[in-house]
Amino acid sequence: MSRLPQQLGKGPSTFIPLGEILQDGAESSLRQLLIEAFVSAGRVDNITVVMGLHPQYLSSFWKTQSLLLRMDGPLPYHKRHYIAIMAAARHQCSYLVGLHMGEFLQVGGNPAWLQGLHCAPQKLRNLNEINKLLAHRPWLITKEHIEALLKTGENSWSLAELVQALVLLTHYHSLASFVFGCGINPEEEQDGGHGCRPPSPHSDSSPASDDSSGGKDAMREVEALMERMKLLQESQLEEEGSVTQEEMATRFELEKTESLLVAPADIADQSLQSNVLCFVEDPDFGYKDFTRRGEQAPPTFRAQDYTWEDHGFSLINRLYPDVGQLLDEKFQVVYNLTYNTIAMHCGVDTSMLRRAIWNYVHCVFGIRYDDYDYGEVNQLLERSLKVYIKTVACYPEKTTKRMYTQFWRHFKHSEKVHINLLLLEARMQAALLYALRAVTRYMT
Repeated sequence: MSRLPQQLGKGPSTFIPLGEILQDGAESSLRQLLIEAFVSAGRVDNITVVMGLHPQYLSSFWKTQSLLLRMDGPLPYHKRHYIAIMAAARHQCSYLVGLHMGEFLQVGGNPAWLQGLHCAPQKLRNLNEINKLLAHRPWLITKEHIEALLKTGENSWSLAELVQALVLLTHYHSLASFVFGCGINPEEEQDGGHGCRPPSPHSDSSPASDDSSGGKDAMREVEALMERMKLLQESQLEEEGSVTQEEMATRFELEKTESLLVAPADIADQSLQSNVLCFVEDPDFGYKDFTRRGEQAPPTFRAQDYTWEDHGFSLINRLYPDVGQLLDEKFQVVYNLTYNTIAMHCGVDTSMLRRAIWNYVHCVFGIRYDDYDYGEVNQLLERSLKVYIKTVACYPEKTTKRMYTQFWRHFKHSEKVHINLLLLEARMQAALLYALRAVTRYMT
């Protein structure tokens, strides 16, 4: 068995102890995956190592990312990496910006473009507006944005190119969430190469509290969660059909409005580096924090009006074959991924909890499922977990180690990484649904 390069020094994550990630006798399927990753890319980056805690997901993620970056498609390779840089820069993710600056040069990209967005061709710069909206307020995307990019002229996009660009943008916005949510460290060589700071501007200022902090309290939290799941399952059986559509709608609007008040303390970030800032226009544009008086929550997007299964999937498959299939598989894998454990409990059906996390992310972006009772979100997700989810999904650059350690204190790190995978995919699907709906409206 060929030896994989071992990460030396500080390990792949600021939040997760190295011993938790490189467990002895890691599953052979994982070793195989890491070797394949090493062979195809010449390196195993820290994202891959941390995702490797969930080999089944990593396999699906890796296939999708390889297809997006390295296989046939409408966009030339260097432009794909440049789009990745533009997307990651929206969240000040110097880790991903640095990674793709290197890849951009490796596939023959023009070094002058790396001086900043102003040096890139107009066609790429035209993506700036949709990049900004997809990253922070995807509900604002309209068919007019699509039309503006496709209109005839020397800088126009073809529909196939644009769909590939939209998938790349949403992929890297969501991956930035994962990088910050799991405290991914820059690789050793990248540290020197691009002057990257640690992934989160605030990770070092937060106390590193051990996961088992407040042992007895943390144990009680787990027991209370188990109890709430049991009660919810029982009440679902009793309530079946008795809750009106109006009541369901009201519960959603309540949760959406409440989510506006769930926000991290606003930590000003002075350390925005020029290597990231030069790829960002309008850096102050972010997820709208609606707590200021007079601001509105995103308008409600009724999930059944434009679903991934019935609409998004077929549109992508038509315009960018194979990718629709792989994205669909990746959404399915993460949504259904379970080891039937919660902290120290085995044999637990966690589907209710996974659905609450997925639907809460969609709720924060304004997407409502008619058949889901949003009262469950309040029952199952404690406030510290909601703060973490909202931060990682909406403004990942504000994630701190303290936020990571404060929720689910008795859970395993692999379970917290699992949450981050759900967040990544739910966020990506939400943004894609808004973008693809606009494309469909443009086409009809």
